[in-house]
Amino acid sequence: MSDRSLLVVVLAAGEGTRMKSRLPKVLHKVAGRSMLHHVLAATRAAGATRTAVVVGPGREDVAAEATRIVPDAQVFVQTERLGTAHAVLAARAALEQGADDVLVLYADTPLVRPETLARLRAPLAEGAAVAALGFEPEDPTGYGRLVTSGDELVAIREEKDATTAEKAIRFCNAGLMALAGKDALSILDRIGNANSKGEYYLTDAVEIARADGRPAVAAKADADEVAGVNSRIQLAEAEAILQQRLRRAAMAEGVTLIAPETVFFSADTVLGRDVIVEPNVVFGPGVTVGDDVVIHAFCHLEGAHLEPGVSIGPYARLRPGTRLEAGVRIGNFVETKAAHIESGAKVNHLSYVGDAHVGAGANLGAGTITCNYDGFSKYRTEIGAGAFIGVNSALVAPVTIGAGAYVGTGAVITSDVPEDALAIARSRQVVKEGWAREFRAARAEAKKKA
Repeated sequence: MSDRSLLVVVLAAGEGTRMKSRLPKVLHKVAGRSMLHHVLAATRAAGATRTAVVVGPGREDVAAEATRIVPDAQVFVQTERLGTAHAVLAARAALEQGADDVLVLYADTPLVRPETLARLRAPLAEGAAVAALGFEPEDPTGYGRLVTSGDELVAIREEKDATTAEKAIRFCNAGLMALAGKDALSILDRIGNANSKGEYYLTDAVEIARADGRPAVAAKADADEVAGVNSRIQLAEAEAILQQRLRRAAMAEGVTLIAPETVFFSADTVLGRDVIVEPNVVFGPGVTVGDDVVIHAFCHLEGAHLEPGVSIGPYARLRPGTRLEAGVRIGNFVETKAAHIESGAKVNHLSYVGDAHVGAGANLGAGTITCNYDGFSKYRTEIGAGAFIGVNSALVAPVTIGAGAYVGTGAVITSDVPEDALAIARSRQVVKEGWAREFRAARAEAKKKA
């Protein structure tokens, strides 16, 4: 269907009161991404050529997330909440621009797959005016029923309006719908609000299309895939479903998960082959792992790039900006941040390496700290190839340790160390009364003048 244009209208104006949160419902995250991000990613993979996102009044944060993900997305505001069809018509300007196909999705349904959207859309190319997505829940109570006759969808009946026979139907409405672009506005404009709530329901599109002599059909999805999220409980359920998907996908591509149920991925985690992940590991957003990497138990990674043959942990924390080249060893209770560590270097235990560059083959002893922050600004540490840093050393940035240099145990290094030199910095304790107070005052004054 690549030759057919596709407009996607994503409804993201719900208040989400059951979430009991100051954060808009659709910005709550599943596997490290907002629910809105998941839906927009699925639509792009399904071939969306244009995207419209309908938000509530004053929801600049939702609009910003939409355009961050799809920069050319059109954002519309639904000023009143008068039903699903009314919400779609908030994007009238996008609908008027025309498209072969129109998909209507909900930003709080984050688990829908691109292939399901393609299957929902497919009947439009064969002449259908409307296609609705259905599923079969364990308990259909409370859901609208999809009333079918052969291959045709006759109506979407709300449970309160259903006959006894219709209530026995297990094929239920998931809410997602596809409309033929040439018919969409005509159908939507004729949806009325003669119901108990006085709202305009998108489900009425089925009977309007049939009254025009145009076919309506239903497509089917798994129940898990179309689960909506309206509470923290349902958010946790969606997280569990997606984590199971991600674990299975990782193992299918050659990753060993020792205890899969204890490993948590982000939606964008990238893993090479023959990676081994031990129990209780968390991958935050932005992690890329090369082949033959071993991640020991109880590690947390975010915004990190690991090249082949790296080993980390147990109990390592890699923060954003970490880049570990081939064969690097990061041991237990080590934290890195904005650190580029070259091939074969070792930071084996109890160390913090932040805002630093560590050369190939360097060895940082236990308790090595790069002192990168003075309370106001961050500074970098440069450690040359083959350097050896003794245990319990503090490298006070900005500072450079030359290639092949040695830093003695317990040193506090405040000046550059030349290549192949030995630096020993131990002295008796000196206390300067009031120095810290004067330092803070001076920096605060300088900041005011800046």
